[in-house]
Amino acid sequence: MENLEHSIKTLIIECLNLEEIQPEDIDSNASLFVEGLGLDSIDALELGIAIKKKFQVTLNADSRETRDHFSSVKSLARFIASQSD
Repeated sequence: MENLEHSIKTLIIECLNLEEIQPEDIDSNASLFVEGLGLDSIDALELGIAIKKKFQVTLNADSRETRDHFSSVKSLARFIASQSD
């Protein structure tokens, strides 16, 4: 799971052009939005598209469950891993 979390962190940095941040700087348990990494709704859209392309998962933008998956790197990793089983 650590490799998947690192891949997600790298994807976040690349797709959102967070040049000053390294994967090690992102806490897997920290919130991605508001506090924590401080992403916004536009970032969420871009990240969702990147996640769908890289990991071949299905996301429903209007779903409360999808929003829960995007709460942290760890929750995203659990979701992606569950989709690839």
